[in-house]
Amino acid sequence: PGDVLAVTLHEIEVQDWGWTAVFPGFGFLADEFTEPYIRIFEFEEGDTEVEYAPGISIPFRPFPGVMGVAPDTEELLSTVPPRHNGGNMDDRDMVEGTTAYFPVLVEGGLFSIGDPHVAQGDGEVSGTAIEGPLLVVYEITLIKNARQMPSPQYESPTHYSVTGYGVSIDEAARMATRTMVDYIVDETGMSRTEAYVLASLAADLKIAEVVDVPHMLVTMRISKDVL
Repeated sequence: PGDVLAVTLHEIEVQDWGWTAVFPGFGFLADEFTEPYIRIFEFEEGDTEVEYAPGISIPFRPFPGVMGVAPDTEELLSTVPPRHNGGNMDDRDMVEGTTAYFPVLVEGGLFSIGDPHVAQGDGEVSGTAIEGPLLVVYEITLIKNARQMPSPQYESPTHYSVTGYGVSIDEAARMATRTMVDYIVDETGMSRTEAYVLASLAADLKIAEVVDVPHMLVTMRISKDVL
């Protein structure tokens, strides 16, 4: 506890099938879409997209919907909502080439990865992505005495991103904004006011997922060129 796990996603390979569905009672518009639905897709080796309807194709953007460490509790928890430890974040930007950072909360860290997604829009509004098996090659690096973080953070070759979670978009967005301000202060030595204004000028808020109603995940990212 107190350390950070850096998890680098080196390779993510789509396998030969996937599915998407609507489950009654689940999804952002669950009160409007009450009938069950399922669709199964088959993929050939080398495919980079799938036909959803005539003339409409969805490009593959595979990523693990769940990554996280064990929470510091003996309580039995649902894996549905994102938390301090990560978990079901469903953030489509956590793709191959990304390094994600998780605060270690219990002895050993106990990292988990799963919920493989072949393609998903920001929000995952209907309840599922194109779910399907993935082959993921990842590397874990232990960072001792790391800067502490209230929720997972991650970086790509071009951007650094922080996450915020809550039971409303407002709560999650405020958490992400505060965390970005803290990150800028730590990186640059700016005052919190200067960092807050820089976030307003150069950082981007994004809804990552709303499907786990009422639990939401919002991210905020800033270009590495700015810093």
